[in-house]
Amino acid sequence: MNLDFLLPAALAFIMFSVGLALQAGDFGRVFVQPRGLFVGLLGQLVLVPLAALVIVMLFDLPPALGIGLMILSACPGGASSGFLTHLARGNVALSLTLTVISSLAALFTFPLLVNGVLGWLGSEVLGEGLGRLTELPVGKLIGSVLVVTTLPILAGMLLRYKAPSFTARSEKAIGRLATLFFAAIVAATFLAHKDTILDNLHAVGPATLVLNFAVMGVAYGLVLLVGAARRDAVAVAMECGLQNAGLAIFVSIVLLRQPELAVAGVVYALTMNFGALGLVAMSRRQPPAVELARGLK
Repeated sequence: MNLDFLLPAALAFIMFSVGLALQAGDFGRVFVQPRGLFVGLLGQLVLVPLAALVIVMLFDLPPALGIGLMILSACPGGASSGFLTHLARGNVALSLTLTVISSLAALFTFPLLVNGVLGWLGSEVLGEGLGRLTELPVGKLIGSVLVVTTLPILAGMLLRYKAPSFTARSEKAIGRLATLFFAAIVAATFLAHKDTILDNLHAVGPATLVLNFAVMGVAYGLVLLVGAARRDAVAVAMECGLQNAGLAIFVSIVLLRQPELAVAGVVYALTMNFGALGLVAMSRRQPPAVELARGLK
């Protein structure tokens, strides 16, 4: 066994643990009260790429790093956003719905965004690679969402429905194990790309941190501004802040055949966890909504 198997397996277990806390009605409420969903899609498809473009210009990044950051910004949300939303006591059903919809939308928006925005930023760097952006790995993208995210979540929900007593007894232990697996995934990502991260952290690290904190902060504020719940704001902030860095790396190395374009995605895969874990810490200091409501009675 190797990391190519262990990492997806660990992520699938993490999503299974998330499913234990969900019910079918949670997803129904996402569409009954869709303000958070609309803001989340706007944030993922518009806010993140625009913020990345502004940051590329403000930091005057070298062409390869700037293009790499733009490629990352055009990617859908990452699978770990659901787990971190769960840790932050956010609306997990909303987060997962956004992940699925943004992943499907990326099949159309990704080539358009990258071709349209980057045509003037560095076509000489990409050469003929721009034409290969239409060759997105459709099967791999949909398959990863299905196998690593959707099916494990459904399995967790089914176990909760069929064996509620067992689920109640074991949920905390499974949650702790899932947290350990998440920490292991972050550590493994760093070790696998240690040289790339350390060599380029000074050049692109600050830009990735600013992008992460900016999009999470603005997304969080926009959700509250439209009158949605704080739990929705947490979910949307996580979804906008945690991009599918693996897809950005794949596109840079395999489709565009420019490994240097993957640098920003590799560094962001590490730095995006700072904003996410900060939001988890902030959210967990606030009392859960149910407890707060009881305290106001």
